[in-house]
Amino acid sequence: MHLAGDIGGTKTALALFDETQGPHRPVAQRTLPSRDFPSFADLARAYLSDVERMPSRATLGVPGPVIEGHVTGTNLPWDMSEADLARDLGLDQVRLVNDLYALAQAVPALEPDDIVTLNRGNPRSGEAIAVVAPGTGLGAAYLVWNGSRYEPQPSEAGHSDWAPNSALQARLLTHLMDRFGHVSNERVCSGTGLPAVYAFLRDIEGHVEPAGLRSRLDAAEDPTPIIVTEALSGEGAIPICKATLDLFAKVLAAVAGNLALTVLSRGGVYLGGGIPPKILPALRQPAFFEAFCRKGRLDYVMREIPLHVIVHPAAGLLGAAAVGLEAS
Repeated sequence: MHLAGDIGGTKTALALFDETQGPHRPVAQRTLPSRDFPSFADLARAYLSDVERMPSRATLGVPGPVIEGHVTGTNLPWDMSEADLARDLGLDQVRLVNDLYALAQAVPALEPDDIVTLNRGNPRSGEAIAVVAPGTGLGAAYLVWNGSRYEPQPSEAGHSDWAPNSALQARLLTHLMDRFGHVSNERVCSGTGLPAVYAFLRDIEGHVEPAGLRSRLDAAEDPTPIIVTEALSGEGAIPICKATLDLFAKVLAAVAGNLALTVLSRGGVYLGGGIPPKILPALRQPAFFEAFCRKGRLDYVMREIPLHVIVHPAAGLLGAAAVGLEAS
């Protein structure tokens, strides 16, 4: 049996895979709250005790750069090393890969029902593919064709400088620079960034916060779902929440478009992570695609690029399993 994991700042998905059945047929899949455990080894022990099965190897998608078999989680206070985890869990081998590397590995294995297409474009066979995934943080990766199959390439583009492209976004940048100094794409375009956008619109731009909403947000462990739900409530949407989600969506579109230009991903752009499937109505708005295409003289190039949302509920886990089983 092979253990695959998709480790996130909020939750961790684990599953066992029979090496004869492939990555689409997980055995004993579980999702556990990451922050309830002091380390991944503790979380894994709880999972393995529950399922009462023992794998021989593991492949884990982890948030952060993997350097010489070691990673310190970007949005999770876990230090992980392949050698230590193999020893602590009694496994023959543990392989750590960047979580977006794992998600990118899943892209060629996705089935038609696993994606929602926002722009069919003109897909070019064998051309690069980009993956952008806002969740607790913001991950990015891309795939290149090696002559026989697509190979994922990790990236830390989520931590590169955020570039505003409107007067409103420029004011948001100034506000965040005053607070944090460096403002990365992740600082704005993530589950931790969305509440910061909301606070900016309320405190700096003067958007009205309805009575009772502040107490709901303050009491919530994660205010993002409340903001998103209220933004997508149709005619009853709270204006400040809708404005927050509209601005967030435009930032996501621009960030995805920047990566598309950087790697010239004429094979397509895939939006993954926990947020895009939850905000599909906002991503289907014409303003989102226009913000994706708004690249000056290269607007015409952007309109040819296919744009999809990954809605597979465990795509990162699928990718980690594919990485591990391919190496078997």
